[in-house]
Amino acid sequence: MNAMIAAVYALFAAVMATPRRAARVAVAAKSRRFFSGAAIVAAAVFVVAVPAQAQQSQLPPERGVVVIGEGSVSVPPDYARVRSGVTTRAKTAKEATEANTKAMAAITAMLSNAGIAQKDIQTARFSVQPIYESHQSNSEQKLSGFSVSNQINVTIRQIDKVGEILDRLVTTGATDVGNVEFQHSEPSKALDEAREAAVADARRKAELYAHASGLSLGGVTWITEDFGYAPPMPMAALRASGGMAAPVPIAAGEDTLRVRITVGFDMTP
Repeated sequence: MNAMIAAVYALFAAVMATPRRAARVAVAAKSRRFFSGAAIVAAAVFVVAVPAQAQQSQLPPERGVVVIGEGSVSVPPDYARVRSGVTTRAKTAKEATEANTKAMAAITAMLSNAGIAQKDIQTARFSVQPIYESHQSNSEQKLSGFSVSNQINVTIRQIDKVGEILDRLVTTGATDVGNVEFQHSEPSKALDEAREAAVADARRKAELYAHASGLSLGGVTWITEDFGYAPPMPMAALRASGGMAAPVPIAAGEDTLRVRITVGFDMTP
């Protein structure tokens, strides 16, 4: 009996020294049958209870607030992209390709004369497709010719000339004109202004919550950004078979760049 009590005290001392070692001692004691069933249960309960109490004492109560901040800035675009091209049809693929090449050469020359640099003209799509006559059900298809399409993306850096360039594309022979996209060469600068506004908005809200709760606002603990800016949708493409009656009215306007963030703040009594 004295040996059992001494063993229990030894286990107690081991638990107080290191909880992990206590667990190993309890398992070893059980395997060697040093304790009775009651002693083993008591030791196990003690081993589990001590770490739980220690962990609970190490978790101080947290005070904080999480808010969403939003900022925006409106800026005018400084250049535009336009999709244009030529679609030609002929009896043979060679004839359709030759006609298309001639028309595209005229368009490229016009763009160059209008001040568009060669680097700002990029082929977007080129295709050659057969054309079949309409047929009735269960009848054999009959080849009637070929269609050749050549589409290019044009970057217009002088944004006030967008309408003029569209008009000249059509009068030069482009059959597909449109998909105007207004862009910003340095959007990061405008977005940085929106970010600063979003942080100020988040702090304003956090100070309001802290004051209403009778607490003092502390420092920022973390920030996440939700990039919410979406560029404007491009204009629909125009199908042109001849010159336009009047110059194309194009208004660049302004784009609104928005930033949305989530911010966590500390709060103190």
